[in-house]
Amino acid sequence: MAGLLKRPEALAGGAVLLTLALIALAAPLLSPGDPLAIAGKPLILPLTDAAHPLGTDRLGRDLLAGLIHGARTSMTVGLLVAVVALSAGMIVGTVAGLAGGWTEAVLMRLVEAFQIVPGFLLALALVSVAGPSLAGVVLAIALGAWTGPARLARSRVLALRESEFVAAARVLGLHPAEIAFRQIMPLALPPVLSLTAIIVAGAILTEAALSFLGLGNPNVVTWGGMIAEGRNQLRSAAWLSIIPGLALVITVVSTYLVGEALTDSLTERRPR
Repeated sequence: MAGLLKRPEALAGGAVLLTLALIALAAPLLSPGDPLAIAGKPLILPLTDAAHPLGTDRLGRDLLAGLIHGARTSMTVGLLVAVVALSAGMIVGTVAGLAGGWTEAVLMRLVEAFQIVPGFLLALALVSVAGPSLAGVVLAIALGAWTGPARLARSRVLALRESEFVAAARVLGLHPAEIAFRQIMPLALPPVLSLTAIIVAGAILTEAALSFLGLGNPNVVTWGGMIAEGRNQLRSAAWLSIIPGLALVITVVSTYLVGEALTDSLTERRPR
């Protein structure tokens, strides 16, 4: 962790993500009320009205309020997808790597089957069928993101299952599940966690793309939805799409910076 904090990209990305996380947590305090409510005249220019610093959209909704509550939606989706994808990937990869035989073959064929279908197309199909609820969006995106952690976890378990401490645990008569989840999984987990930033960034982008295509929850403010709302006014009010677009780009780039620094740090610490 100390090495990670010395990396300028990690500090820069971490500062942005921490700020966004605080904004997301404090969204009801920073912008009380309904962000979808009409707050003023339509199409107020940014920096021309103290009551609406970033202006308003074509219906008179405050852009700053939408940006704040959109951060809450994006961060929530990104973190929930990461938790679901990493948990599923770790369990499947650990079981496959330790069990071997037909169990490993079946589980890895399942992983390959999910990898054949692009994650965005899978999420698009599932959300179209199940509806744009938060749980549905998270599950749909996670189903396209768990395969990477599963393959990495399996490779780490394969390297660990012949270790002396695993042989000793078998001699002591420990249950295979106890060996898998108490002895091996904690050692296989750190490299898998390095994928967290990639999964979070991908989830944020996918959620924004789904919202842009009209598959988001219309009762929830999202950055993708704000970009989609502003595309019809690109000539006359380009800021409606540019501002949430910049927020999306900054968030994703910051997440990737932290992820890259975390991966490099883990690689340097891993014994050769």
